[in-house]
Amino acid sequence: MKNVLRIILPTILLLAFLSSSALAQQKIAIVDVQKLFNGYWKKKQAEVAVNEHQAELQKEDRGFIDDLKKAKDDYQKLLDGADDQAVSDDERARRRQAADDKAKQIQDSQQTIVQFERQAQATLAEQSQRMRENILKEIQAAVTVKAKAGGYTLVIDSEAETANQTPVFLYNDGQNDLTTEVLNQLNAGAPIDTTAPGTTSPPPLGTGSP
Repeated sequence: MKNVLRIILPTILLLAFLSSSALAQQKIAIVDVQKLFNGYWKKKQAEVAVNEHQAELQKEDRGFIDDLKKAKDDYQKLLDGADDQAVSDDERARRRQAADDKAKQIQDSQQTIVQFERQAQATLAEQSQRMRENILKEIQAAVTVKAKAGGYTLVIDSEAETANQTPVFLYNDGQNDLTTEVLNQLNAGAPIDTTAPGTTSPPPLGTGSP
């Protein structure tokens, strides 16, 4: 998350910052994008939605895993029954065939679980990415409105980092920091309680596989 937020156009901003011949005449403001993102109530709401979806998928995955465990228990019973000398040869042969059929069912179930978990993880990643992009667009729009209202010609992310995780801007004097104002604007319409209880992330999919 941090890397995505910190590499929002830092190179383009830096080039514009350094190449402008009218730099001294520009009115520049700063914001902390990471702080805006983490403090925006919709980010918390998005986390709740993703966690709830993950919990639903985890429950479905657990059902598949429980079915697989039962199938393995049944398979072991069939194997034991196939070695029972108290029954006829035909019955033992029938039980061996049933065990073979159960083994095929187990293999199919294992493949189903792997495919389900892979698809579930991709779905959750896509949901998280989509929500993150939407939130960042709203943050950018709020910053734009505030900048235009204040007559600023340039707004930079004061904590921006390069791809190597080094600061893009090595120093700023902290003047014209719009972070608090923008965050207040973003959260003006927030519900009274955006952090419902029990919204911690459920365990990753597949952690309960037998």
